[in-house]
Amino acid sequence: MHFTSVLNEIGRGDPDAAAARLDAVSEFPLLPILPESESLAMQYAERLALPEKGVYDALHIAIASVHGVDYLVTWNCAHIANARMRRHLAAINSAMGFPLPVICTPEELLDDDTFADPYRR
Repeated sequence: MHFTSVLNEIGRGDPDAAAARLDAVSEFPLLPILPESESLAMQYAERLALPEKGVYDALHIAIASVHGVDYLVTWNCAHIANARMRRHLAAINSAMGFPLPVICTPEELLDDDTFADPYRR
């Protein structure tokens, strides 16, 4: 998986929404996938018995963890931004020697609905 995989993901779907998402992150640096990121993602997948789509999500978390990112902002509450998952991820990261970023939705980070997901009801 190439480090532009996040850009590919947010570029999918409704063309107007995709363009807005790509514009919103256009100034963000791209973080490479290091071997440590892949190893950590595999630990998540194995220990949490993630479905195939969850493995892709695990890589997002692992990349952020290995690079020491402070916040991982997502609307994915199934595999990333939920209390149960955060507890398990924190334990795995601690055992592997990596900090876990604060995982939250845009609304939680900003404490408002400026970036509310228009598809979430």
